[in-house]
Amino acid sequence: MARNFLTLTDFLAELEVPKSTFFRWKALGQAPKTYKLPNGQLRIRRTDFDAWLSSREEPQAA
Repeated sequence: MARNFLTLTDFLAELEVPKSTFFRWKALGQAPKTYKLPNGQLRIRRTDFDAWLSSREEPQAA
């Protein structure tokens, strides 16, 4: 069964970007929606990540 949420570490590894890039995107409102746990850790719902990634797909050149 697939996990419903990604950890921040999972997200960073999947996109191969540093943590600083993620927080810059988040500050600019360009990161996927995040959920903050009571311990302060962030989670990203897999469906939100997939939708966010699809929205950034560039059209193919003709």
